[in-house]
Amino acid sequence: MGLTSSAVVEAPRPEVFAWFQRPGAIVRLTPPWMPVRIKREATDLADGTAVLGFPLGLDWVARHSGAVAPAQFVDELDSAPLRWLVHWRHTHDFEEVPPNRTRVIDRIDSNVPAVMLRSMLAYRHRQLADDLAARDRAIEAGMRPLTVAMTGSHGTIGTALAALLTTNGHRVIRLVRGQAEGPDERRWDVETPDANLLQGVDAVIHLAGASIAGRFTPEHRKAVRDSRIGPTRQLARLAAETTDGPQVFVSASAIGYYGPDRGDEPLTEGSSRGDGFLASLVEDWEQATEPAAAAGLRVVNVRTGLAQTPAGGVLQLQYPLFAAGLGGPLGDGQQWQAWIGIDDLADIYHRCLYDADLSGPINAAAPEPVRNDEYSATLARVLHRPALLRVPALGPRLILGKEGTDELALASQRVLPRRLTDLGHTFRHPDLESALRHLLGRPVKAG
Repeated sequence: MGLTSSAVVEAPRPEVFAWFQRPGAIVRLTPPWMPVRIKREATDLADGTAVLGFPLGLDWVARHSGAVAPAQFVDELDSAPLRWLVHWRHTHDFEEVPPNRTRVIDRIDSNVPAVMLRSMLAYRHRQLADDLAARDRAIEAGMRPLTVAMTGSHGTIGTALAALLTTNGHRVIRLVRGQAEGPDERRWDVETPDANLLQGVDAVIHLAGASIAGRFTPEHRKAVRDSRIGPTRQLARLAAETTDGPQVFVSASAIGYYGPDRGDEPLTEGSSRGDGFLASLVEDWEQATEPAAAAGLRVVNVRTGLAQTPAGGVLQLQYPLFAAGLGGPLGDGQQWQAWIGIDDLADIYHRCLYDADLSGPINAAAPEPVRNDEYSATLARVLHRPALLRVPALGPRLILGKEGTDELALASQRVLPRRLTDLGHTFRHPDLESALRHLLGRPVKAG
């Protein structure tokens, strides 16, 4: 059986085909709700191989062939035992649509039921169109190809961001704790980084740090602090001291800076620091970037809200519960949630690289924060499920303890991205429902 799906994107055919040829394309196009990990990307659309890891140790090996730039390429399933069960041939066609648009056509010949493929293809087309539109905005704002060193590149945010950067024509050098493999990795000794670690680099994106989630025991607090303060300061010092090194230093931060409960107060970058462990941590974390700022580098601290993706974080935990009809508000449901879609977050980090007007703290949160009960109702509506099972505060306290619950699960922060909105930043998904529909493959049906 076969399935054909198409969409028109606002870019010339050679540019669209070139986008597919760059590293990161398959990562950007893989729906985040699918239980798949990109283990290897194809380096050549004419004769390359991509490897996708599925549960139970199954590898989907996609062999590419038939590339005729900028018109077509093909990938076919070529791995046992899956090929004994699944037939798959995917032809990617690109047709010119005058004056400067492209019709992207996916023709799939497979025994996989078409109903299982439609949401995947719809996601791919939306994601491609959105990525190309974001690229055009970046070029118009002065983006040029950069060499970017990145820590935490294999985490949930880092994976999405690295792929966005490479498909935009940047080179990403991954700073890894283990043995470096290939020219685009460098070994990063956290305590005593090599003096040449950042040589030839235009910018640094620093994402690494131990997960904040957990019971706030002394051991957990120490692990969280030690993974952020010292490594950030060492990396900032190295960036400041490196000849022919970075001019931009972008470091992850968090909205925990504002404290766990500020009521209905709108929180912007000019708001004061709040109370609690996370507020103190974030203040020290941001101050650890000072050596780079003192040396004249442009430093940006990205205070991130609740990143939304079923591939990780809070939504990964909530998605199966709500899909089973077991979700609902947490506590009284009145706490504010400052959220941000994973692709909007990647766009913000990208903008930090090329926009000289961004420095210091910026709030990476969607412009429309919601209360927890509205979040729950929206997620349930997207999944066509009820949201009736209210979770009492006692539930998370059994896992996180009182302090962890207050600072994480029940935190109420009405954070607004004032710096970005003042600069006219375009959010792909400014409202929660459109973000969740895209990320979970549940778009509103036409008509």
